[in-house]
Amino acid sequence: MFKRSLILASLAFATPALADPPSIVNVTVEQLGDLWKFDVTIRHDDSGWDHYADAWRVLDPDGEPLGTRNLAHPHIKEQPFTRSLSGVRIPDGVAEVSIQARDSLDGWSSEVVTIPLP
Repeated sequence: MFKRSLILASLAFATPALADPPSIVNVTVEQLGDLWKFDVTIRHDDSGWDHYADAWRVLDPDGEPLGTRNLAHPHIKEQPFTRSLSGVRIPDGVAEVSIQARDSLDGWSSEVVTIPLP
């Protein structure tokens, strides 16, 4: 009986912890000439190198990526955190874009935040 309990307990520790997808907390946008700068604040229950928010991207209204900000490391003790992406070219006539975040385990989140361009 003890042996079976020990095996089940070790299996429980071997399964990855379930975390919510990355959440976009805030977005600020600034136009710099013909290009745009995005500051995006994300919250995610990063657990280490095996599961962390590893990117976010700017999407046009058709869902096509306009720019991607890769995140180089987990932010375990820095939550939420803000990272910037400059030099994003927005096509003429586009009045709003969406931001989508990704984590290293589950991929791109189904949550997108749509923001109007100033």
